[in-house]
Amino acid sequence: MILKYIRSAKSLLLIVVISLIAGCTNNTSKVEEEEEDVVPITNINQNAVVNVNGEIFSIPSPIETSILLKNSGAIYNKAILNPANKITLYTTNLSKAINLGIYGADLGYVTMYEQAQDAIGFLNASKKLADELNITGAFDTKTIERFQKNIGNKDSMLVLVSVAYRASDSYLKNNNRNDISALVLAGGWIESLYFATEIYKAKPNDKIKRRIAEQKASLSNLIKLLTQYYNQSEYVAFIDSLNDLASVFEKIEFNYVYEKPITDATSKTTTITSKSDVVVTNEQIETIAQKIKIIRTNLVQ
Repeated sequence: MILKYIRSAKSLLLIVVISLIAGCTNNTSKVEEEEEDVVPITNINQNAVVNVNGEIFSIPSPIETSILLKNSGAIYNKAILNPANKITLYTTNLSKAINLGIYGADLGYVTMYEQAQDAIGFLNASKKLADELNITGAFDTKTIERFQKNIGNKDSMLVLVSVAYRASDSYLKNNNRNDISALVLAGGWIESLYFATEIYKAKPNDKIKRRIAEQKASLSNLIKLLTQYYNQSEYVAFIDSLNDLASVFEKIEFNYVYEKPITDATSKTTTITSKSDVVVTNEQIETIAQKIKIIRTNLVQ
């Protein structure tokens, strides 16, 4: 079991980035002693539900994909990550915000695989980008020190990561910087899809294949979220690339299969047994993999 109790996921940037499991900001020296507002780990991989101008958007959390990939038997692959030392390449707010999301997904991935030293590198990279985006206090010295002291303790590391991103989200919301939050969300989603496609190519798996196909709705929501910034020139090429990717996803079909619910009179519970079947070809998955790799490459270089 990864972590018995973690903080509830309430914030956009928190879930965006690694999804990261929601956190707290008290000054208790030991993460394990932080007990306020805790929830079962089953909530760790819930989708992010984002309200923008009254419209609801649902985006899956990167940590959910990392859990699936690890449970599929996929081995740790450092080559699919964006090296932490590339942060000097990111000079615009758009590239910094997107790569903050990418590094967040990377941080979630390495933490799930208990790669402590790699996690430190991505945490430091995230801190630098957050500082350059003027996300005040998100990755302060105390958080970095606590993270270093908990190397080897995956549960504590996941909680500490959430502390930093909760601070980021709070700052962005209070300063009306929703565009930055949207870009971080996009970066985390892109990196997670890239992980899934790369691992699927190396070792095909039906669950991963379905997870890739399920991103059809998520991509649609992400495009709707970003389209409000299409009048800003620096967003145009990025949004156009997502629309191009969406054209492939549009050909994927989901068929809803109704089955009668099962009711237990004794416990007074009803179990929904209906399900949806996905129709997706290997060619479609291959094309998605090619396009997301191009998008991701353009963003991290």
